[in-house]
Amino acid sequence: MPGQEQYREDRRQSWSRYVALGDSFTEGVGDPEPGSVGGLRGWADRVAEEFATGRNDFAYANLAVRGLLMEQILNQQIGQALALEPDLITLSAGGNDMVFHNSDPDKLADRLEAGVSVLAETGATIVLFTGPDWGSTPVLGRNRGRVAIFNENLRAIAARHDAVTVDLWALRQFRDPRMWDPDRLHLSPLGHHTVAMAVLDTLGVRHTLVPLEAKDLPNGSWREARAGDLAWAKTYLLPWALKQVRHHGALEERRAKRPYAAPVLEDGNPSAPPPALVKG
Repeated sequence: MPGQEQYREDRRQSWSRYVALGDSFTEGVGDPEPGSVGGLRGWADRVAEEFATGRNDFAYANLAVRGLLMEQILNQQIGQALALEPDLITLSAGGNDMVFHNSDPDKLADRLEAGVSVLAETGATIVLFTGPDWGSTPVLGRNRGRVAIFNENLRAIAARHDAVTVDLWALRQFRDPRMWDPDRLHLSPLGHHTVAMAVLDTLGVRHTLVPLEAKDLPNGSWREARAGDLAWAKTYLLPWALKQVRHHGALEERRAKRPYAAPVLEDGNPSAPPPALVKG
């Protein structure tokens, strides 16, 4: 409908400063791109690219750092985000807590709400994410119950603070192994593309992204490939889990790939703040 298309175009123009907060999911791990800042693209970059098309007034920062727990994300990134004075904020946190620390989803939700409350006071549009349904994946599927409880809490938080929820749990596409990196912990480029579409669609923004053509599924499934599961756990899951339970000092020293709000496709070193675009 023409009216709906006009509405979507107006929505795209509603935001001019986007800041992304989170961990590896938001940093873009699993979506390598030498031409992107930090060598990673990811769904947040893809969303920002759509907003920036045909505009010179749009700025984007990505404060996400892989491996961080929710408390670290909230403590380290909210202050930085507020200083950038965004009008659009995406926040994803809690996955590492539930997968690697068996954290209580209700307590995680309480911590999340405290952070969302601070962000909401800015008047910016806040975008939150439910956790995906890992029921069809080995090992990670054991967290399905905790993720479901956390998701219900998250939806209630979003309702109380007038936030927007991107429902990753409802994305049946995530049952396709090709949506995931070989480590099965991070999204593949196709997965990041799918999340970017979900974010833009949830915001009611017209965009140029289209669902990618999926090839025929390979024979068998993750659940059937038990030998492959064991090899995967040894190669990917155990090393990653050990990193999560050790001291996070090294992780805290890792810098965000886009710490300052700048044009999405701007060349140069993002570690130096562009004076004309950093507010406050």
